[in-house]
Amino acid sequence: MTNATLEATVLDKVNGGLFIGGEWIDAEGGKTLAVSDPSTGETIKQIADASPADGIRALDAAVAAQDAWAATAPRQRGELLRRAFDLLQERKEEIALLMTLEMGKPLAEARGEVAYGGEFLRWFSEEAVRISGRYGLNPEGTGHMVVSQRPVGPSFFITPWNFPLAMATRKIAPALAAGCTVVIKPPALTPLTTIAFVQLLEEVGLPAGVVNVIATSTSSKVSAPIIADPRLRKLSFTGSTEVGRALMAQSAQGILRTSMELGGNAPFVVFDDADLDKAVDGAMLAKFRNIGQACTAANRFIVHEGVAAEFARRVTERVSAMRVGRGTEDGIAIGPLIDEKAVATTDELVKDAVDKGATLLTGGAVISGAGSFYSPTVLGSVPADARLLREEIFGPVLGITTFADEDEAVRLANNTEYGLVSYVFTQDLARGHRMIERLATGMMGLNTGLVSNAAAPFGGIKQSGIGREGGFEGIHEYLDTKYTLIPVS
Repeated sequence: MTNATLEATVLDKVNGGLFIGGEWIDAEGGKTLAVSDPSTGETIKQIADASPADGIRALDAAVAAQDAWAATAPRQRGELLRRAFDLLQERKEEIALLMTLEMGKPLAEARGEVAYGGEFLRWFSEEAVRISGRYGLNPEGTGHMVVSQRPVGPSFFITPWNFPLAMATRKIAPALAAGCTVVIKPPALTPLTTIAFVQLLEEVGLPAGVVNVIATSTSSKVSAPIIADPRLRKLSFTGSTEVGRALMAQSAQGILRTSMELGGNAPFVVFDDADLDKAVDGAMLAKFRNIGQACTAANRFIVHEGVAAEFARRVTERVSAMRVGRGTEDGIAIGPLIDEKAVATTDELVKDAVDKGATLLTGGAVISGAGSFYSPTVLGSVPADARLLREEIFGPVLGITTFADEDEAVRLANNTEYGLVSYVFTQDLARGHRMIERLATGMMGLNTGLVSNAAAPFGGIKQSGIGREGGFEGIHEYLDTKYTLIPVS
């Protein structure tokens, strides 16, 4: 089978409809949206484009299925997730290829996302049977307290385009484990992987209405009536802080439970005692994973002035050697950005930094031709007033600034409205512990450039959001706590 035939086969397997109440249906009026390959700009599939009425039909289905799903034994809910995990492993190559086709990331990274996304299915299949409460005598001795957990109820998920499988599994798995039904709106840019995953859930026995999928080109118009509906009880969103603020305002009307995983501006701090080999390896992973298009991507490289020149030399050598191209090709490290708008924004931030005095060490150019490519870039001596130190860079750009002592490093690292993740490289154990206490982020990597793990609570503070996904904490986002008092007779 040729590569083109294999790609066509994988795309043909993806259902082009909306999934509502256990059926694949056309959108209202038969409207469709085009999904493109960012490496070529060409349309690879047309799928149903949901209307606001379609969105409400999806919520109707989730509401109708809620009581029966909540009453399903936790073991059964967990076993469905485990079957989904097992089937995902069997289909990992075609899911990875599908992801690369619609999003552009190198195939090796897509395989990594299948592994990561699958772990949420396995983790929460085990957590489904560990939902517990407590029972005990109250302090006065007048009654017994019963504390129990119950599903929040119908949930609405809005997921981003950059990790189309992991963001779906990270939300759907804990919701199903807790006993909640779901409406998910995948991104218009990369909806195919989510649709393929839900087809997989259907194949392993998902009851009708428990998960419903509505891709749409008019996100705000479709989302608004769902969020305003009093039957909805939970909203989870991953995306920009700007959109998150708007969704929280809408959610306030119904006092919805919300989880918001928003923007990031991650500092990557390298002290003068750091193991530079590990720091450079960590920098390549933290910056260039997913072509730099990740909320966890290192955004500001804050390097001690004593090692900054050597650190810059080493990363520049590594970055200059990175191969750019279509993610399906062998040896490709950097695929396309998601669209031309992303390329223009990245180039604008680089030019702003250079105009203000940054040194261009490598890259810094739009790559001409088909697709939305930008050359992997390293900037040295980035000045404090450069926009890329304040704004999240969703692209392959590594900008270095320097510090003189620990207090200055902390000040620079915390000088942002965001607080998702930070990275610190030092061989001083005491300093590492101080950084855990002093850096204002929800997560931190100490001598590592990768922190994400299904068993760990993922989330940020400040303008980076509220709530946690993954870990023991993740399932509690989908559970209400109920207290009952039983008087002592």
